[in-house]
Amino acid sequence: MTTQNLLVELFVEELPPKALNKLGAAFSGVLTEQLKAQGLAAADAVVTAFASPRRLAAHVTGVLAQAADKAVQQKLMPVAVGLDAAGNATPALLKKLQALGADVSDPAAAVAALKRAPDGKAEALFYDSLVKGASLQAGLQKALEEALAKLPIPKVMQYQLETDCELPGWSSVNFVRPAHSLIALHGSAVVPVKALGLTAGHSTQGHRFEAKVSPVVLQHADQYAETLKNDGSVIASFAERRAEIVRQLNAAAAKIGGGVKPIEDEALLDEVTALVERPNVLTCQFETEFLDVPQECLILTMKANQKYFPLIDASGKLTNRFLVVSNITPDDASFVIGGNERVVRPRLADAKFFFDQDRKKTLESRVEGLSKVVYHNKLGTQGERMARVCAIAKAIGQQIGGDALAAQAEQAARLAKTDLLTDMVGEFPELQGIMGGYY
Repeated sequence: MTTQNLLVELFVEELPPKALNKLGAAFSGVLTEQLKAQGLAAADAVVTAFASPRRLAAHVTGVLAQAADKAVQQKLMPVAVGLDAAGNATPALLKKLQALGADVSDPAAAVAALKRAPDGKAEALFYDSLVKGASLQAGLQKALEEALAKLPIPKVMQYQLETDCELPGWSSVNFVRPAHSLIALHGSAVVPVKALGLTAGHSTQGHRFEAKVSPVVLQHADQYAETLKNDGSVIASFAERRAEIVRQLNAAAAKIGGGVKPIEDEALLDEVTALVERPNVLTCQFETEFLDVPQECLILTMKANQKYFPLIDASGKLTNRFLVVSNITPDDASFVIGGNERVVRPRLADAKFFFDQDRKKTLESRVEGLSKVVYHNKLGTQGERMARVCAIAKAIGQQIGGDALAAQAEQAARLAKTDLLTDMVGEFPELQGIMGGYY
């Protein structure tokens, strides 16, 4: 049987960025498993997953238009139940055969076609049949429904679609984001499957602002990535887009010189990859006065709130430059750079304000406030927790270093949790302990 490669794409509104890579892998994985289970794809079929902010897609090699017929042996019933004393078929056996689609016009011939084989302590009747292989349309429909049902989505949204029928109305659809189009191409032929109120075609949308044509029309399943890149200005592959961001980040850092490099953060890199369709890395900067603030504060606010990549020098110190991964590539990037610099400035100013305010009070002056902070409803307040840790620290210090070390250990334990009451840790809980060290 001849085979063709298959391409399936679901085009939707922007997907959750932190889950995009998993969604892409799950969609393509389940779809391919289902095609293999139905005999439409070979066991060694190669699947390529695609995932961008607005699409999930899968390319599967060597998919059949019609699965091969399959020989199936079914156990019917014990011989004692299916045949009477004379060896003739009982009504129960004839009814079972009829339900399976067997010809029972000649009961004797029907019985003769059955096989008898041991089944435990008794002997049973078995029926051999040839099950027609699934068509690609039916098989892909089942596979697509299974792939959507098994997407790792903790919570779906419900939206309305206008029904396409004589009587106007609306139907409800449940999915992670509103879906707008569906592609299913077997080679160059459209497979007319349906999902989420959509019927498959051969067109999709490219980049929101920079697509060269709209819609983007696919002529063949194997041209998906190339056509999207050329006509739609979209890098559909998550891995390829991620690698391009890494390349541009390193190139931008090298252009600055001085041994600076972007901070390494795999989770941030994955999230940014899931936010852009065609990355464009730009270099920005902020005022050097903000570098007086502990760099962990600045790095955290740039990464967590703005998805920027801070630049550090060869000694590991933060510089006043950072990299932005933009989703647009204008001829003049100055407005994009200026906009990002304006956005980050209030964030850094807040961090500086918190740092300056916190240093107006000593950690020792905050100890009393721990008694007003609940640690656990069965374990008391942070103040009570601190007292317990003080006693333990003092005892251990006494054993290994005498009175001097015991006093130091007790003081460290008394101050260890006081940074929980600072403005900086109140704004950035991830910095607890780190800010205590600075203060």
